[in-house]
Amino acid sequence: MSASGVVSFTQQGWEQVLAKVKRAVVYLDTACAESLHWGCGSTCLLEAVGGPDCHLREFEPDAVGGGAKQPKAVFVLSCLLKGRNVEILRDIICRSHFQYCVVVTTVSHAVHLTANHVPAAAAAEMEGQQPVFEQLEEKLCEWMGNMNYTAEVFHVPLLLAPVAPHFALTPAFASLFPLLPQDVHLLNSARPDKRKLGSLGDVDATALTPELLLQIRCLVSGLSSLCEHLGVREECFAVGSLSRVIAADLANYTPAKNRKKTAAGRASVVFVDRTLDLTGAVGHHGDNLVEKIISALPQLPGHTNDVMVNVVELTALHTEEENYNVVAPGCLSQSNDTTAKALWEALLNTKHKEAVMEVRRHLVEAASRENLPIKMSMGRVTPGQLMSYIQLFKNNLKALMNHCGLLQLGLATAQTLKHPQTAKWDNFLAFERLLLQSIGESAMSVVLNQLLPMIKPVTQRTNEDYSPEELLILLIYIYSVTGELTVDKDLCEAEEKVKKALAQVFCEESELSPLLQKITDWDSSINLTFHKSKIAVDELFTSLRDIAGARSLLKQFKSVYVPGNHTHQASYKPLLKQVVEEIFHPERPDSVDIEHMSSGLTDLLKTGFSMFMKVSRPHPSDYPLLILFVVGGITVSEVKMVKDLVASLKPGTQVIVLSTRLLKPLNIPELLFATDRLHPDLGF
Repeated sequence: MSASGVVSFTQQGWEQVLAKVKRAVVYLDTACAESLHWGCGSTCLLEAVGGPDCHLREFEPDAVGGGAKQPKAVFVLSCLLKGRNVEILRDIICRSHFQYCVVVTTVSHAVHLTANHVPAAAAAEMEGQQPVFEQLEEKLCEWMGNMNYTAEVFHVPLLLAPVAPHFALTPAFASLFPLLPQDVHLLNSARPDKRKLGSLGDVDATALTPELLLQIRCLVSGLSSLCEHLGVREECFAVGSLSRVIAADLANYTPAKNRKKTAAGRASVVFVDRTLDLTGAVGHHGDNLVEKIISALPQLPGHTNDVMVNVVELTALHTEEENYNVVAPGCLSQSNDTTAKALWEALLNTKHKEAVMEVRRHLVEAASRENLPIKMSMGRVTPGQLMSYIQLFKNNLKALMNHCGLLQLGLATAQTLKHPQTAKWDNFLAFERLLLQSIGESAMSVVLNQLLPMIKPVTQRTNEDYSPEELLILLIYIYSVTGELTVDKDLCEAEEKVKKALAQVFCEESELSPLLQKITDWDSSINLTFHKSKIAVDELFTSLRDIAGARSLLKQFKSVYVPGNHTHQASYKPLLKQVVEEIFHPERPDSVDIEHMSSGLTDLLKTGFSMFMKVSRPHPSDYPLLILFVVGGITVSEVKMVKDLVASLKPGTQVIVLSTRLLKPLNIPELLFATDRLHPDLGF
């Protein structure tokens, strides 16, 4: 068992898929494509398919079918095989000439039984049988037009996109985000005949919507498969209301009972709600180059965790903007390039200054190996200097191919260093530090009044000023770091001034960004009245108040704010840091905020006996492996912080960090104001 288990888990899954794809048309949905992208690269799939033509297609309603000379198809899907997903499958097959269809689903058969409302007792009796998959195999033959054709449906747990040996993401669950207090009212309105929920603390599995519960079960099924691959029996812990539901479901996941009895190793799985600390997600104190690259460069289409790197500089094309789409973009993931992968892992684990020097060193060494005429220069690394090294490879096809991955990372670095967003990063950081001092010395109303002059309409803004989206990021920072608010007349008046200023700015935007369209529920600023804009901003501030009160149910981790004194300035102490320090506290206290989820009667009996006699309950530091899962996303800096903390507090303990997605500041308002948090679209 090792931390690189996330890589081998993903690669073993894809090996089962690759064994089926020879000379097939392969359809992938975006989540599976992202797992492939980070796990083993599309090259592996293309090589396994073979043949001169590329037959990779996105699984979507308008996907091109298979031609007369394409008798075989493989569908690799992260969704449940039900409803609209099956209709898309049927339509593609019916307009094709397939005689052999393979459907690989990342969702286990046990979860398919749950989705089809098969009672737990009946499902238990079906162990070893797969009626849902068998029925679909019959349907596939029917759609292909001949019951003697071949159809296969099976499950492969392609849950993860491994970003590093100790860090992986779950692309199929990128939209999964913890609940806010306002969601309690929505849950109550959907259950008029049941006991009303008083707060998020009352939320359990029975209170959630069927769609959200099913989404959680899909995640739990994948995590159970990961634990099986690692050879561990897991003890589950949680910090936060949604994490508690997920941890309880994993602890009591029926199909895992036999696995847990025979597992040789042990592990702690600790789930943490992102909403308990949004400061770290929207803040700019992470001194990490990768974080800046992800924030500055545009997102790679169809991906949630990678970016587009403009590689026109490596071609003979002119670098005008109209040529940018002529050449396919580069990216950060270089899963098949050993040297580039080593550089990528170095970038994840070093500070900004060391990282750019590491990029320069790799470029210089690569140019030297290819005997390119390199001019050495020491001192500060500049974008121009990096570009001068990169352009040495431009007219040398062999050198380009040998170092393609490295050059993409070099270009990503150079483009980020000269990007206006990177210059603004330091402005954000300075203002956030100022806010930390103000919060300690002044009331919240004073802090909001400091923000007021920065809210400017588009006609008055320069490149140095904050856009409406950036103002939202600052507001989330302020409310999250402040925590529980004392609501008084001054606060209400200050909030009202900020609301009116923001509402006016929204109305005067020349074009509403996708985020502002989501917030205002309006496509264009032309028809957006101040009244409609103000209603949207009022709702926005309800969410901000929810963010401020997110830790109100916690006892130990109530604050992420450390007031200043005569020797130290006020600072922010990440919740994840507090959680890891508590887990590895030398005195091993029973934490009130890190809840252990019991797995059935044995654990309940232990808990009952512990009231009368000394029976030790499981503690998250008991085991040689810690799996920390942040529900709602994580930043690169936070991953590094957790890894370094565990190494210093308990050397020898392995840590795997998992999360639903990699975060940049702008992702948080997008996730906060998503309308489908309680009703995720599962495709049926």
